[in-house]
Parts: sequence; C-alpha cells; structure tokens
Amino acid sequence: MQSNYTVQIEDFAQRHFIKSFEKKYKIHWDITLRAIVAELERIDTLLLTDRAEIVYDGGDIKIIKTKFKVVKSKESAKTSGNRCIVAWHKDNRFVFILLVYGKTDLGGGKETTEWKNIVKENYPQYYVFL
Repeated sequence: MQSNYTVQIEDFAQRHFIKSFEKKYKIHWDITLRAIVAELERIDTLLLTDRAEIVYDGGDIKIIKTKFKVVKSKESAKTSGNRCIVAWHKDNRFVFILLVYGKTDLGGGKETTEWKNIVKENYPQYYVFL
C-alpha cells in the first residue's frame, strides 16, 4: 500500500513558469496540474516509473525530478521536455513543487545546471542538497 503525501506548490513556481503554462495551454493546463499533483501525492509509486528520478537523497529530504506531458498534447512525458523539480519530505509526508518548466524556459545552457542555479537563488534551504 502506497502512502499519500500533501503536495504544495511553492510561490516561486506558481509565479514563474506555471504562469506561462497557464497562458499557453489554458484549460488543458488545469487538468495537467491536477494530474501532476495526484501523481506527487503518491510519489513512492511515481518513482517506480521512468518518469521520475531521485537527483539527491538526503535521507528524510529527497530532491526529485519528474517528467510530464500536457493533457491533449501529442508528445510523451519523456519527449515533451516538461519537468518538475520537487522536494520530498518523506517523514513529514509533504512534497513541495519547487519548479515546473519546459526545457526552453531555462535558456540555452545545460538543463541540470540551469535548474540547480534557479534552486540556489530561490530555495537556499534545498540547494545545500544538490
């Protein structure tokens, strides 16, 4: 039996890239975001798929990178370039969505370097884990 976790979207994530998804995809984004949250509520199960990976394991707190597709889009989660970076507080039963982005949102550099820099600037409490 898998556990349920409380999912919270951080203000920075909401104000930045999520706004561009809302504008671009309208109603399809609302459905997609509900699906992302539902998957993250059962992050244990999501990690058993190829759509999520632990990028840092700090015991109680793990940083996870997930892939997702927008509802009604023709791309798969893997090929879409759409990603979430989340902080999973396993013992406290919380998942915090730190970033939701498309690869083109990050500029032209290396994706991992770019999202780590965003985390460093906006979430210093998690950057120490990367």
